[in-house]
Formats: sequence, C-alpha cells, structure tokens
Amino acid sequence: MTTAIVLWIAFATFVATFVGWAVATGAHDATIGWIVTVPLIAAALLPAVLAAIYFVLAWVFRTPRPATHRIGLAATVRLFWNEAVAIAVSWPRMALFRWLIREPAPAPAATPVILLHGVLCNAGVWRGLCAYLGARGIGAVYALTYGPPLASIEEFSAQLDARIDEVLAATGADRVALVGHSMGGLVARAYLRRYGSGKVALVLTLGTPHHGSVHAWLFPGVSLAQLRPGSAWLAKLNRDEGKPFAMRFVSLWSWHDSMVAPQASSRLGGAVNVELDGIGHNALLGDERVFECVTRELANLPTNESPA
Repeated sequence: MTTAIVLWIAFATFVATFVGWAVATGAHDATIGWIVTVPLIAAALLPAVLAAIYFVLAWVFRTPRPATHRIGLAATVRLFWNEAVAIAVSWPRMALFRWLIREPAPAPAATPVILLHGVLCNAGVWRGLCAYLGARGIGAVYALTYGPPLASIEEFSAQLDARIDEVLAATGADRVALVGHSMGGLVARAYLRRYGSGKVALVLTLGTPHHGSVHAWLFPGVSLAQLRPGSAWLAKLNRDEGKPFAMRFVSLWSWHDSMVAPQASSRLGGAVNVELDGIGHNALLGDERVFECVTRELANLPTNESPA
C-alpha cells in the first residue's frame, strides 16, 4: 500500500471518528467553533508529539557535539518548532504528491536532477525544493517515488536504474545528478554499487544515515532492518568506505538531526561532508541553508537552466 493511500485512509478515519463523536455527544450542542477547533488542535499536536519522541531518542543516542555546534535555548525552540512544522507540512504534500510534483516535459538538458525521498515517504516531500530550484532557473528536475515502502533498498535501487534511463532518454543527457534525503541517499549508494557510476555526475545526500540510525528500530520492514546500525546490509555497503568516489559525492547533515542517531552516522568517508547545526531531520527539506547548498552544487554542473 502506498504512502499516499495510507495518509488518505488515516485522514478519512480521523474525520469519521470526529463526526461520530460529535453525533454521539449531541450534534445540536456541538458548536461550529468546536467542530473546527478540535481537528485543528489534534492535527497540530500529533506532529509535535512525534517530533518530541524523535528528538528524545536522538538526544539519548546523540553524537557528542563540539562546542562550536552547540545551540542555545532560543535556537532549540526554533529547532523543535521547525521540525514539528516540517512533519505537519509533509503529510498533505505526500497525500497530494501526484498533483504537486509534475513531470518535466521532455527537453534537452545537460545534467538532469533526480530527487530520492526517505523511508515511508514519497516524492511529495520535495515540493519545497522543486519550487526553490524552479525559481532559480534550474530545470530538468525529476522526482522518483519508489515502493512498496517497506521493501528492500536493493529493490528501490533497481527502480532508480529504470528511472535514470527514462530521464536520460527524455533529456538526451549522458549523466544525472542524484539528490537523496535520508534513506534516499542509501538508494543512490546501492545503485552505484550495483550498476556503477557511469550515468551519475553528482550525488548529494541530506541527512542520510550512512551507518544506520537507532530510529529504524521503531518501525518494521525490510528497508528499516537495513537501516539499523550494524546491519549486514550496511556493512556490505560500507565495506570500501574511504575510497574516492568516481563523481562528486557530498553528504550534508545536521548535528541536531532528530531521526538519525548517532548524528555522525551521516558522516561518510570519501565524501565531502558538510556539517550544519540547528536543523531537524524533516526540516532539512525546507531549510534555506540546505536549499542554498543544493543549488550551489547543481550550479557547478553543466547548465541545467530551463530553456527560455
């Protein structure tokens, strides 16, 4: 079952439950204000509760932070707020991803971009970055939704292989740039190990747990088992860590990641590691500093500007 379908079922169940409660308690007594306010409060609380759980676990298993990457109270409040908002925003974007994420029209492009989402997500999470890149004239941006959500990362890499061939055929390009959030970065690495690097000019990972995350123990599924620290799959993937990549490989990560713990799991030998602070895991998909970094990396590739 796809992520979007699960979200629509969850939304319908929530609405039906609330309406049933209103009827059972006496619809004639339920004011319009309550009917509107209660769902809004519930919708706001759930992302905050999830963010709190993720942050607590991330703090318990955190990487010790150097003094230069410690933040104060005000920044901590912003960190939590931005992460809760990012979680809340991601749900409608994922539910509506087929309408929000449009396929570019076939057209020549030097180095098209393929965006790879994280676990239990879909291409809808890239709505903000797609708009940001489009406003700066970076075209030929594609997004891949792979699944089923709990399948093996190896299966996702095979889907990426097919997608790369489709994008190259549509643009006439020789190579693509891969940008992956969270597990999406591991999908890119699994592709490189399985199919080689001949069709890839750049890999940029955002908050990818290259050495696993304890949060993966919270969920079932093959892909989650592969994401657990010490898994045989990760050991095989990282067997040659430290050797230079055949293309530019950048791992961008946050010392305050809420869903990658320990946070230094995102540090990858052989890659260019870009360290940020004060950004949660989901908030990486909406942070201006992250967007600027992605834009700079793509701008250094052969031009991806949309045709005039």
